[in-house]
Amino acid sequence: MKKKKLIIGAAAAVLLGGIIVFRFMQKPETDVASAVPAVVVEKPSTGSIYVETGLTGSIEPADSVSVIPKAAGEVTEVAIRAGDVVQEGQKLVHIDTKMVDSARISRDSAQIAASDAATNLSRMQALAAAGDISQQQLEQASSSARTAALQLESAKLNLKNQMEYSDITAPITGRVESVSVEVHDNVSQQNVICVISGEGSKIVSFNVTDRIVKNLNVGDRIRVEKQGKEFYGQITEISSMVDSQTGLFKVKASMDGADDLATGATVKLYVVGSKAENVMTIPTDCIYYNGGQAQVYTVDDDNTTVHLIPVTVGVYDSENSEILEGIDMNSRVIQTWTSELFEGAKVQITEPDTAPETDENPEIGSAEENSQAGQAK
Repeated sequence: MKKKKLIIGAAAAVLLGGIIVFRFMQKPETDVASAVPAVVVEKPSTGSIYVETGLTGSIEPADSVSVIPKAAGEVTEVAIRAGDVVQEGQKLVHIDTKMVDSARISRDSAQIAASDAATNLSRMQALAAAGDISQQQLEQASSSARTAALQLESAKLNLKNQMEYSDITAPITGRVESVSVEVHDNVSQQNVICVISGEGSKIVSFNVTDRIVKNLNVGDRIRVEKQGKEFYGQITEISSMVDSQTGLFKVKASMDGADDLATGATVKLYVVGSKAENVMTIPTDCIYYNGGQAQVYTVDDDNTTVHLIPVTVGVYDSENSEILEGIDMNSRVIQTWTSELFEGAKVQITEPDTAPETDENPEIGSAEENSQAGQAK
C-alpha cells in the first residue's frame, strides 16, 4: 500500500513538472493594437430641398358651361345627345314658353299703331303748312308718332327674346357632357338643360390641406400620372377659402397634352408639399436616430477625435436634409459609418475614393432607414 502511494505521488510530480515546463516554453502574448478607422468628412453645404406630396385629382375641361333656360315652359324638341360635338349658336332644345305667339301679336299691333301714327303725322304736317292747325297740335302728332315707334321697337325686342328663350342654343363650341331633359318635360329657370365642355386643354382639380397650400403658388408645376403615362401642368387657381364640406382648399391646374384624358377621370398627381430653399444641408445618410433624437458624428478641430452631436432636422428627402440646430457650416461631419464610431473615438481622415467599405450599424439605423422614427421640429 505504501508503495502504491509513492507511485501516485511520483506521477503527479512528473505531470506538474511537465505543465511548468510547457508554460515556460510558450512565447509571451503580445497586445495587438487595433487600427484607427478611416472616415470621410465633409462640411455642410447650402442648398434647396423640395419634397413632393402625392394627391388625387379629377380631370375637368378648361371651359365648361351649364345651359339653363331663361323662361319656363314645356320641352318640345331635344336636338342633342351626350357625346355630341356642337358649334356655338347651334340649336340644342326647343321650349314652348307660350309667350312667342303673344309677343308676335304684340309686335304686329305695335307695327300697325306706329304706321297709323306716322300717317297722321304726315297729314298734320301738311295742315300745319297751310295754317289750318296750331303748332301745338303738330307737336302732339309728332310725339305720338315717336311713342308708337318706340313701342314697336320694344315689341320687336320682346319677340326676339321670346324666340331665343324658346330655341336654346349652344353658348360655346364643345362636347355635350350630359343632357338632363327629355321631350315633354316642364322646365324652369332653375333646371340645367345640358353641360357643354369646351374644346381644347383640360384642367385637373384637387384639394389640399392648409399645410400644403402654404407652399403652393400660381405658376408652380405639377406632375400627373394616369395609366402609366406622365403629364405636366401648371397651377392656375388656388382658393383662399376652405371648402365647408371637405375642410380643404381647392386648387386647379392647367394640363399640357392631356386632351385624351376623359373628363371626370381620377388621376394621381404630385405637388411640392414642403420645401426649404437656400438652407444648410447635409446628406441624409449622415443622420442617425437614437430614441427619436437625430444625431450626427463630427470630428474635432484636431481631425482625429469623434463627437456625437444632437441635431434638429427640418425638411428632408432621400438625399439631403435641412439642419436647423446642432452644427454650423464649419462643422466637419463624418460621411461614412463604422462600428468603431462613438463619442471620443479616434479616427483618421481619408479622401472619399480611398475610404474603406463600411459596416452596417447594428444598433442605430440611418436616417433613411429610420425616417418613420420621427423628425425633430
